[in-house]
Amino acid sequence: MPTYEYACTKCGHELEAFQSMKDAPLKKCPACGKAALKRKVGGGAGLIFKGSGFYITDYKKSPAPKSEAPAAPPAPAKAPAKPAA
Repeated sequence: MPTYEYACTKCGHELEAFQSMKDAPLKKCPACGKAALKRKVGGGAGLIFKGSGFYITDYKKSPAPKSEAPAAPPAPAKAPAKPAA
């Protein structure tokens, strides 16, 4: 569940609320009691990988590449040259 930031347009009070994405935005300011809260637009949190298990060598190898186009058929074998008599 994400953490949302709110600011009151009447008194300037700011708060963070841990809410489900399905929950309606808060409206009532806990400081002044007026219905003047506005949800702030957040930039989102960066994704940070810590510890082992996040390296390319830790993942399963990629599947074998698909077969390539068929190779050209081999050239017909030449008859051995006859020695001059």
